[in-house]
Amino acid sequence: MPTALNRARLIRIVQSRQNARVKELRVAFTRAARTGSGLLAIEGEHLLGEALASGLELATVFIQNGSESLLDHLGIPQDTEVLALPREIFASAVHTESPQGIAALVRPHSFTLDRILAGRRPLILIAAGLQDPGNLGTLIRSAEAFGATGYVVLPGTVSPDNQKTLRASAGSIFRLPGITLCEDHLFNELRHRKIKTIAAVAAQGESLTHCDLTQPTAFIIGNEGSGISPDILRRVDSRVTIPTPGPVESLNAAIAGSILLYEAARQRINP
Repeated sequence: MPTALNRARLIRIVQSRQNARVKELRVAFTRAARTGSGLLAIEGEHLLGEALASGLELATVFIQNGSESLLDHLGIPQDTEVLALPREIFASAVHTESPQGIAALVRPHSFTLDRILAGRRPLILIAAGLQDPGNLGTLIRSAEAFGATGYVVLPGTVSPDNQKTLRASAGSIFRLPGITLCEDHLFNELRHRKIKTIAAVAAQGESLTHCDLTQPTAFIIGNEGSGISPDILRRVDSRVTIPTPGPVESLNAAIAGSILLYEAARQRINP
């Protein structure tokens, strides 16, 4: 049953948990994956604002009854499908324990490896076995901040579509080109294009202070506990260690990767 929020926008009221769109949203959140039609579930005012600013298509917006003012506050296009849900139905479909009153199914941009490896001096982040979604999201945010051309997620890594990854990226995941790819294809392409692969290791690598990062570079960040697998280490061109004068065994994966990306950006600004 439609109702008018204002003279231009129509909102359809949904009273059933079995509504097809509501079920699609719930499944997307539960599986931390895109729907069969390629849509991604997102929740909250900040992420929706970032999705809009990044030019993503909003397939459907879900609003909790009483939160309709968010539609105009965020600038949701007038022709977007909007479903209004009672509080209990909205809460049953979304991911967080304290819902913010708005969610959406969006269509992310589609990227290719060619796009990520393009340019005169590509800078690439490779996630190889990261398990913490917050670490992956933080690394993607740092990659965008420090001018990376894109990121690649290898098998065994947490999904970029995980809600914690999305939130930690603070919207960077909507803009920075990224794909999931198998190791053989990726390393063959990197070698063919003469892009240097550098593995981040806790010890016994070349000191970061001695590395030339002005050339085409791909940083590899491994699992938080076990690091980079021996198979991948055999494929890389070099290994790098961040000097740490303090008495710590190793750095958090997201912090280490962010430092590497910063150093690459610094060298490229001041070669």
